[in-house]
Amino acid sequence: MEHTRTALEKEVLETLHKHIRTDSSASDTSSVDEKTESCPPSPSSDTDESRGTSASSTSSITKAKGHKHSQSVSTITSDLEAQYSEADDFSQKHFGFLRFTALNVYRRLFSLAFIGNAIAFIILMIKGTNPIDLVNASAVNLAVCGLCRYPFVVNALFLTFGSVPRSAPMRLRRLACKIFHLGGVHSGAGVASCVWYIGFAGLYTYHFRPAPISIAVLTLIYSVLALLLAIMIVAHPTIRAKNHNLFELTHRFANWLILALFWALIFLLGSQEPSLSKFLIHLPAFWLLIILTLATIHPWLLLRRVPVIAEPLSPHAVRLHFSHARTRFGQGISVARHPLKDWHSFASFTDQFDHSDTKFSCLVSKAGDWTRQTIADPPKYLWKRGVPTYGFGYVLRMFERIIVVTTGSGIGPCLSFLEDERRPMIRVVWQTKSPLKTYGKRTLELVRRMDEEPVVMDTSVMGRVDMLPVVLGLYKEFGAEAVCVISNPAMTKNLVYGLETRGIAAYGPIFDS
Repeated sequence: MEHTRTALEKEVLETLHKHIRTDSSASDTSSVDEKTESCPPSPSSDTDESRGTSASSTSSITKAKGHKHSQSVSTITSDLEAQYSEADDFSQKHFGFLRFTALNVYRRLFSLAFIGNAIAFIILMIKGTNPIDLVNASAVNLAVCGLCRYPFVVNALFLTFGSVPRSAPMRLRRLACKIFHLGGVHSGAGVASCVWYIGFAGLYTYHFRPAPISIAVLTLIYSVLALLLAIMIVAHPTIRAKNHNLFELTHRFANWLILALFWALIFLLGSQEPSLSKFLIHLPAFWLLIILTLATIHPWLLLRRVPVIAEPLSPHAVRLHFSHARTRFGQGISVARHPLKDWHSFASFTDQFDHSDTKFSCLVSKAGDWTRQTIADPPKYLWKRGVPTYGFGYVLRMFERIIVVTTGSGIGPCLSFLEDERRPMIRVVWQTKSPLKTYGKRTLELVRRMDEEPVVMDTSVMGRVDMLPVVLGLYKEFGAEAVCVISNPAMTKNLVYGLETRGIAAYGPIFDS
């Protein structure tokens, strides 16, 4: 796909070169090409340096030292933002703040799942019900909650919603793209299941009559309740963000314990009935528990220790190459150093263009203890479980033209578009520190396979640039239908909000995508 550099980008490029030349001539310092800093000279380096492929590509930006350089960079950044800000003539959506914050799609799905259950719960409690009905209602919600995370269900949903044709009305496509907010249903059903279970525990306790089996049942009831509450507490976004390992381990082991205790609970409840077999056959919770148990066990049956070829890119990033399977556009995998410890999910992209010995790879940058260890001590083997799962980027194929906006290692998930023959026409806006030095020449070449003239902003030269006016200008010039944002949570949230309140279809993965 060929793109013609927009008039707006030309102005930005000319401004960059103007200030760089002025700064270089005004100072006696020598310029340092970033490519020279990150890799040995090669015959193609001069060609790459003279190409000037983007408004702030590392191959076209010269670093200089001293006070005058900092002044020049400040002026460049101001000019860049000023020129693009002229394109911000979009009208603001009415009630945009309420619609895209307090009532965003995730919260709407959560509310629908929870409020619907809450209404049914109140009606049943007023009319009167027996404890078994509450057990069944809790089991239904637990099943919905669990299946929302089962890879086969997730893949089926993404394939279904992602099959909406580009000829469909824009409103339908915009809604279909929101499937990655499925976590709202997961959370809403999970909280609702706990509410139903609290009702069951309260009702059983109210009618409790001391007996050996009744005491055992009561003990199991409150053990399960304690585990459900523990899961809900650590799942709170604030706690989850600060203690992710605690969240993950609590979720995994508490879920296993809940399944085991729930099995014991329904058998004890059935033992008080005239016929245990009839009780179980006619109990919906029994069949739902079978489904949940199978869905929990299945991914672990696919647990494998697979070889990894680590390609260190810099002290801040490493590219992990895999050969055990093939992944498709928009899919990611979960890997771990130890199968019972913390697991980490990464978007994958094909190796067919630059590394024929392996099938796909993942880009890992320094973001926490696990990633820091992976970069410092690259693994030769990692554990994988389940099957590759479709993610947020897959549904964007239903648009004709999109802009991909990313920062840092977010470029890794963006490279997944390379594998899709039906991918939309793409413009890339990438803001990162020393892209060539940090991620290497081959990564930049892959970026240019998506967009021959990407807008790459080097923060070590330009400082941090407000992305919103840049994206708005490019959106208008390119005639894009949607914007894909992959960055840190704060940047993603702010940029998507700024675009959506202007009526632009914008999508970015959230904490529970």
